[in-house]
Amino acid sequence: MRTTIAFDVYGTLVNPLAIAEQLKSLVGKVAEPFAELWRTKQLEYSFRRGLMRAYQPFSICTEQALLYAEKVKGVVLSGESRIHLMQQYKQLPPFPDVAPGLTSLKRDGYRLAAFSNGEADVVRAVLDHANLLPLFDDIVSADEIKTFKPDPAIYTHAARRFGQSVNNLWLVSSNPFDIIGAKIAGLRTAWIRRDPRTVFDPWGIEPDLLLSGLDQLASSMSK
Repeated sequence: MRTTIAFDVYGTLVNPLAIAEQLKSLVGKVAEPFAELWRTKQLEYSFRRGLMRAYQPFSICTEQALLYAEKVKGVVLSGESRIHLMQQYKQLPPFPDVAPGLTSLKRDGYRLAAFSNGEADVVRAVLDHANLLPLFDDIVSADEIKTFKPDPAIYTHAARRFGQSVNNLWLVSSNPFDIIGAKIAGLRTAWIRRDPRTVFDPWGIEPDLLLSGLDQLASSMSK
């Protein structure tokens, strides 16, 4: 059976902070901190909903995080602007190392899957816009079992979907919480450290591979 590699999407394949470019015309100089707060709160809302078993789709977490960022930054966006921003969130640009990295892995015979907190149709739209969709064999969404990463249930669900044991499934992510969650669930992991300033949580849990770009993954896995 081919080895399956599951890829986180937001922050790993596409850049959610690039939404700052769309924000500049709406919020001016606070565009970058606004984008960072939006992303931070988006994740926080998914964590909280997962813990409380009060599930709402990731797109709802994203929209509510946008409203929160508006209030914190003292910005009032029109309904039309919010709709535009939410649409732009489906058109986030890929990191430049992603397409070459995925192409190399595909050529080496790995089965590639997108594995996201986002709903499958949204993830499909994101990957399609980024010209990455043809490289993937499958998409697995947390929405399928109404919980969010890093709940162990979502990792075991992914393994079942792929017909793999958890210790034969790889997760590739730039998010330390995702790597730690996957390791606790028994998966093998590759952490893409996109920012050298990012600190990995000191929990005594380490990724199997530490890389600065996805284009390094194929050669690292063949060693």
